[in-house]
Amino acid sequence: MRYVVRRLTHAVLILLAISFLSFALLQWAPGDFLDELRMNPRVSAQTVEGLRDKYGLDEPFPIRYARWVQSTFKGDMGFSFTYNGPVGPLLWTRARNTLMLTGISTLIAWAVALPLGIWSAARRGRWDDRLFSAATSTLLAVPDLLLFLLLLLLAARTGWFPAGGMASAGFDDLSAWDKVKDVCLHFALPSMGLAVVTVPILVRHIRAAMIETLGSPFIRAARGHGVAQSRLLWRYALPASSNPLISLLGLSIAGMLSASAIAEVVLSWPGLGPLMVQSVLGRDVYVVLAVVMLSSVFLVLGNLFADLLLFASDPRIRVE
Repeated sequence: MRYVVRRLTHAVLILLAISFLSFALLQWAPGDFLDELRMNPRVSAQTVEGLRDKYGLDEPFPIRYARWVQSTFKGDMGFSFTYNGPVGPLLWTRARNTLMLTGISTLIAWAVALPLGIWSAARRGRWDDRLFSAATSTLLAVPDLLLFLLLLLLAARTGWFPAGGMASAGFDDLSAWDKVKDVCLHFALPSMGLAVVTVPILVRHIRAAMIETLGSPFIRAARGHGVAQSRLLWRYALPASSNPLISLLGLSIAGMLSASAIAEVVLSWPGLGPLMVQSVLGRDVYVVLAVVMLSSVFLVLGNLFADLLLFASDPRIRVE
């Protein structure tokens, strides 16, 4: 419990620091949502000042921050100038969509990268491992944006996959099997793109961890006793390499969240990414702040989950 409480305390302090710095940067940035109204000759200066007073934009920074924190605890997370309402209800559906996409993509990426990384470590130095390493290096060199644009081009040219959204028009009228098929088709391109972006990085780390373990004396002793190669890799080497891989899980969640923002915008996935872009262009600062904070919460929780898995798997951490 001490370990859990300490990690939770660190997580809360990190989120408080992120909230304060993000709020300060957004509030002190030049310009605000009312700048376009000031440039409109049909809107008087008195009207603009009245709106500033209504939204509390002319109050001191500590008061604005305290009011925003208070609204966050209520679930509102500030006021959206564009949508003329609380920010919280705008986020929940989009946050669910982003979590669904990143969760499925993370599972796919690890399911693909784990056997490939183990296989590459077992074949270290051979021609097929060198060819595979060259392929992963090529994928690492491809920009994420270019990859998502190629997937969008594939959907537009072939018609095999929907070019955006989560469901087709008339989704409610489809049969149960057609609904499942339609959802899977809409998930295919974004999840495939995120998995392709993440797999080369995971494979590199898994391969390095496994190579280090395969050179250990206990692995050489097990191989000398005639333990089968598959059992040696999966039963002995993989558990011994689990610590860096569990830590990698938390980092992969961060990379997946950052890549998902680009994928959602390019492939028209109704998640937090498009909402973030629209809010930045419209200077809707409280929506931007809420998206930043929600993404930070996802990241902190992902790393906390990885820390708890590491605590459960490694007795040395429990002793410390």
